Amino acid sequence: MRLSLIALATTLALTACTQAPQSTTPTDASATVVTAQQSAVDESARLNEWFNAKYEAEVLESPINLTYLGRSERKGEIDDFSPEAMAKSIATKQANLAQLKAQFDYNQLSDTAKISYDFWVYQTEQAVAEYAYRDNSYVFDQMTAIHSFFPQLLIALHSVATVEDMEFYLQRISGSAHGLDQLIASSKAIAAKGVRPPYFAFDAVINESQKIITGAPFTDAPDSAIWSDAKTKVNGLVEAELLEPAEADVLLADIKTALVTELKPAYERLIQWQKTDQVNATAQAKGVSALPDGQAYYNQRLANQTTTTLTADEVHNIGLAEVTRLKNEMEVVKTEFGFSGSLQEFFVFLRENKDDERLYYPNTDAGRQGYLDDATAAINKIKAVLPEYFGILPKADMVVKRVEAFREQDGAAQHYSPSTPDGSRPGVYYAHLSDMTAMPKRELEVIAYHEGLPGHHMQIAISLELKGIPTFRQQSYLNAYGEGWALYSEWLAKQMPGTYQDPLSEFGRLGSEMWRAIRLVVDTGLHAKGWSEAQAIAYFKENSAITSEQAQSEVRRYLVMPGQATGYKIGMLKIQSLRAMAEEQLGDKFDIRAFHDTILGGGALPMTILERQVKAWIVAQQAK
Repeated sequence: MRLSLIALATTLALTACTQAPQSTTPTDASATVVTAQQSAVDESARLNEWFNAKYEAEVLESPINLTYLGRSERKGEIDDFSPEAMAKSIATKQANLAQLKAQFDYNQLSDTAKISYDFWVYQTEQAVAEYAYRDNSYVFDQMTAIHSFFPQLLIALHSVATVEDMEFYLQRISGSAHGLDQLIASSKAIAAKGVRPPYFAFDAVINESQKIITGAPFTDAPDSAIWSDAKTKVNGLVEAELLEPAEADVLLADIKTALVTELKPAYERLIQWQKTDQVNATAQAKGVSALPDGQAYYNQRLANQTTTTLTADEVHNIGLAEVTRLKNEMEVVKTEFGFSGSLQEFFVFLRENKDDERLYYPNTDAGRQGYLDDATAAINKIKAVLPEYFGILPKADMVVKRVEAFREQDGAAQHYSPSTPDGSRPGVYYAHLSDMTAMPKRELEVIAYHEGLPGHHMQIAISLELKGIPTFRQQSYLNAYGEGWALYSEWLAKQMPGTYQDPLSEFGRLGSEMWRAIRLVVDTGLHAKGWSEAQAIAYFKENSAITSEQAQSEVRRYLVMPGQATGYKIGMLKIQSLRAMAEEQLGDKFDIRAFHDTILGGGALPMTILERQVKAWIVAQQAK
């Protein structure tokens, strides 16, 4: 039987206590160094074993996270969404932190282990700080979309290879109904304290919930998405000769009953609650500073989402400066395109000429397929040159898909869903294609690089596949790091061959970066400076060519996700500054592949710790 590293370290320590002490002389200096190095190895190994044990216990508490990771444990369950479960989780984190500080000697750790230690402390402190404002967070809104996650879990994430997997599917339908009821109870509790999302979030939740329970077997209509999925998966078991047709009929009948008698009523209760509470929402959307303890809550969100100590005023001013810089660069590209009017007039030209095939895809199925094909081609173009810029490459594949109909929104932002650590499920770049007039061609390339390669898929897949660091670091995600990397990737792609070949695509790149610069101004404006929704939308349209639909969708996103939108530009600027520092200090010794491996090779990190890691790499390169 293999001893755990903890047990082995304990045994060695006890053995050492029984040995006679040996004198140290100047000639023993090298031996002393070796002993110190070994102590660091032993203590670091013991710490990593502790991290993995604690994190494994944490992961096992979340059936949904287990499924995300491609694991089979607790496959018939969903998470406990009760306040009691949340309190228990925080109490466990606090107890683990106390244990960490009591049981390990920080000074005896390797540099890599010190980063893991500091990151664990950081994550725990952030979780505790976030928990303090738990009643300030909205339960249901159009962005978090927890209400639409349950069918997504079953359709997109719950794999079925055996009859037992399908029985777990059935159990999860019942579990989803229970989970919805828990979330409704939490929503009612915070509403009683005067905390509810803006008026428009109610409409989104109601509409999306109605879509989920529209169609067979819920209504007399073509199959709903979830029923179609269930039938497809059961039929797949029949075709694989794992299930007899008569047994399949019984299983489908049970699934139908659970959908109609459990899941549908739960969504009806959610819809009714949203309609009941919507009348209490203010007619004009307001930032979270209008909520109880709202300003303190926003400050916490800003610190969490940027992983910095920047104030709202500082973030706002950075945004204003970046907007000015980018408008100057846009002027140059506008001229290259051949447009003679003002930049504002060019924005209007790009925004309003929906029938110009240079600017927009047709609002047809052919146009939607064209978008998917072109996005895939852009990603494949980058894939071919990745080895020139990265030493570490992801093993998992990625695909481009249209968002499922029940959660698709006109003009909503594209997004990425991670692969599994073993690569069995590819990463997915999801595109909202219900309204192609909200999907300008100029943005296709830059979004593909952001969501796919070298952006989110590159960063997240590599992190999940890393070896030699604790599991919690492999599977952690930080907004400023992840979104900062993705935005940096848009800029990095410009340095790769064959990208942004025409002025329109380059303008799309600048527009995307402008988008994120505007976010610094608008997010802080809404939540710290009293801006209205209309004021924020107007600022967007004044400084970018995005459509009215996009501007409205974006501003409403910021209103329900305070601080999140600031992480992109703050993270990008930090990574760019770290690269500039490395290039300046290393000169001819600078290696772009090694730099990127340093950024990605330790998993997601707060900006302060990432800077420490890059500086250590610079010192190591200088010593060569």
